[in-house]
Amino acid sequence: MSRHPFDPDFTALPRSIPVFPLTGVLLLPHGKLPLNVFEPRYLHMVQDALASDRIIGMIQPQEDERDGHAPALYRTGCAGRIVSFSETDDGRYLITLSGLCRFDVASEVATTRGYRRVVPSWDAYAADMDEEQAPELDRARLLKAVEAYFKAQGLSADWEAIKSTPDGRLLVALAMVCPFGPSEKQALLEAGDTTRRAETLIALMEMAAITPPSADDPSRVRH
Repeated sequence: MSRHPFDPDFTALPRSIPVFPLTGVLLLPHGKLPLNVFEPRYLHMVQDALASDRIIGMIQPQEDERDGHAPALYRTGCAGRIVSFSETDDGRYLITLSGLCRFDVASEVATTRGYRRVVPSWDAYAADMDEEQAPELDRARLLKAVEAYFKAQGLSADWEAIKSTPDGRLLVALAMVCPFGPSEKQALLEAGDTTRRAETLIALMEMAAITPPSADDPSRVRH
């Protein structure tokens, strides 16, 4: 997949970005993430992003928010650019982020609009901005792992679409939509390259297919 003509160059990525902390939600470079935004602070975040570079960082909190205390964030997130936007009659924004580049949190910036903002370090992830590269993977093993995982999780799928999707796009889509827990999502995000991400994804699916979580497991994340 080639870069979008409206995507910024790596050297033009911003020095600070708003972040949207969501547990169990993963954005990857070249992926598309739809979001339903309704909290006032995040409505402000979207308004401010639309008024500037349209970039928002997706990142997971390490704990739940309690009594207004801002939870610690994982060190690594992924920035995305707003590529679609609509309003609802009940005061929500429906947006889609297109994944651009991962970042490490260098520091946090004080804000006045309720949402959080960080200074990102992009340096380790310049390759994320290149055209999408196909991972080196055993596709037969991946498809076998996907079939076993979906069966264990009780998930349905369009198998013809899965089989016809190129390796790179399939890897991103599966990593983002499969209901892994927060630590597993973070491992997929932090994988060094697409080949390691593919290896991680296959291993997670194979392990989950052997010992699927129970329906009442509180650590099971669905979105």
